Amino acid sequence: MATGSDWMTPGAHPVADGVYRIPLPMPGDALRAVNVYAIEDDAGLVLVDAGWAVPAARKALEAALGDRGHDLAAIRRFLVTHLHQDHYSQAVAIRRETGVSIALGAGEQPSLEFMAAGTDEPYAAPLAQLRAAGAADLADQVKRLTSDAEQPELDWQPPDEWLSGEREVALSGRRLRALPTPGHTAGHYVFRDPQAGLLFAGDHVLPGITPSVGFEAVAAHRPLGRYLESLRAVRALPDALLLPAHGPVGDSVHRRVDELLAHHRDRLAEMAVAVGAGARTAYQVALTLPWTRRRRALDDLPPYHRMLAVNETALHLDLLAEQGRVAAHRVDGVTAYRPVT
Repeated sequence: MATGSDWMTPGAHPVADGVYRIPLPMPGDALRAVNVYAIEDDAGLVLVDAGWAVPAARKALEAALGDRGHDLAAIRRFLVTHLHQDHYSQAVAIRRETGVSIALGAGEQPSLEFMAAGTDEPYAAPLAQLRAAGAADLADQVKRLTSDAEQPELDWQPPDEWLSGEREVALSGRRLRALPTPGHTAGHYVFRDPQAGLLFAGDHVLPGITPSVGFEAVAAHRPLGRYLESLRAVRALPDALLLPAHGPVGDSVHRRVDELLAHHRDRLAEMAVAVGAGARTAYQVALTLPWTRRRRALDDLPPYHRMLAVNETALHLDLLAEQGRVAAHRVDGVTAYRPVT
C-alpha cells in the first residue's frame, strides 16, 4: 500500500477487486495530486471523481486507463463527490467528447450556478468571511493575489443528475450507497461499497490533513456543525477501507474519523480559552493558535492558507456561539466574541 509521497506515483493502482486508484496532477496546488477511482463494470467504467481539466491530468488519466486496456470512451458514468475544480471540471470536459453521464450532489447547485455566471470574483464569499472575521487587510492581500493569478478556463456546466438524500447506485456488478456528507462543501457526497468494505471518501475524510470546511463560492449554513454531524454519521457505519481524494489509502475509516473529531473538539476548546483570554475576533483568535502539523504561527503561512485558517477559526467560533459557550455580536460588519458570564 502506498505511503508518504508514493501515493502520487502515476498509474492505475489496484485497491480492491475491480477498483483502481489513479492519482492525477493538480496545477500549482500544494496538494499536488487528486485520486480518481476507476471501478470496472460489465457495462464499462464508473469513475469516482474526475480530476482537474488541465492537459497534464488528461494525459495521466488516459495513460492509466490505457494500462488497464481502456480509453476515455469506456467511461460511462462519473460519480463526483463535490464541485471543487480538481474533482468536477475534467468530467465536464470529457462529457463534451463522449457524452458520459455526471452525477453531483444537489447541495452544490448554488455554487455551480454562481461559477457558471462567469463572475470575476470567484473568492467573493471567503473574502467577505475574512472581512467579517476582522481580517480586512488579509482580504485585500488575497484579492490582489487571486486577481493577478492566471486561472485556467473551466466550463461550469450542470451535471446530468443531481443527487439528493441517501440512495443506491446500481452497477452491473456491485451496488454503491451514495451518502450526503455536507461540510467540506454543502453538497459533498461519499460513496460506500458495503459488500467490498470500501468508502470513496472524496475530501470528507483525508488521511494526512484536516479537510477545509465551507470553502465554496456560495457560503453555506453552519458548515462546521454539518461537517461534524456528517463525520459522526460515517463513524456509525461499519468500518471500511478509506479511499480518499488526497493521500494514500487508509485501512480504517473509523480511526481517521475519530482523529478528526478529536482535532475539532480540541480546536473548539482552544478557541474558547482564547476568547476567555481576551481575543475578540476570529482573526485575533487565529493569531493565538498553531497551524498545520508543523505548528506554525498564522503569519508564517502563505496568504491563501491564512485565509483558510482565519475563516475556519470563524466557523469554530460560530459553533461555540451556537453551543452557548461564547457570545457573538456584530459591530461595523465585524463579528466579535466574548465569554459567557
